[in-house]
Amino acid sequence: MMGLTRGPVTLVAAGCAGLLVWLATQIDDSSTGGYWAVYGLIAGAGLVLALSQVAGGWTKWGWPRLSLGVLLFAFVPVLVCVLWVAMAGQPGSSWLEEHVVAWSGDIGIDNLVNDLLEYLGVLAFGLGLVLGFTADTAPPAQEARGPVEEAERELATKEPVEAENDGRPLERVPSR
Repeated sequence: MMGLTRGPVTLVAAGCAGLLVWLATQIDDSSTGGYWAVYGLIAGAGLVLALSQVAGGWTKWGWPRLSLGVLLFAFVPVLVCVLWVAMAGQPGSSWLEEHVVAWSGDIGIDNLVNDLLEYLGVLAFGLGLVLGFTADTAPPAQEARGPVEEAERELATKEPVEAENDGRPLERVPSR
């Protein structure tokens, strides 16, 4: 059943992501605003694809939730790295761009940053994808039962066993 939901939802999301990438190609990225709009749209394409899996996985009948662990331990570091590269490649000369480039040289990652600039679109897409991975659906909350409650429930649903000799029910001795 889930394949019948996830397949079409993934197809629609891929179409929407493709539309966002196409829109990004229509923007002049030689200005600072255009530059950030282009990579924001590409990140949005990644986000759309990731969220399609949450929407398509609705067959768990759970509510969407945010995974704090994924947000803190995956998304935030990826965000810092992608923004670092994006700020280093920002067109024009700004205080922030100059400082990021200088700091990259100071810590010896300037060649890495320059190499990654060539693939900034992929990094932006991945950023959106990782952001989407912070969302998931949780199955509906079930009544929490410990081992004692589970055993009591099981005992309550069983018929009393009668002794073969005298027809009286046997007494149950709780296990310890």
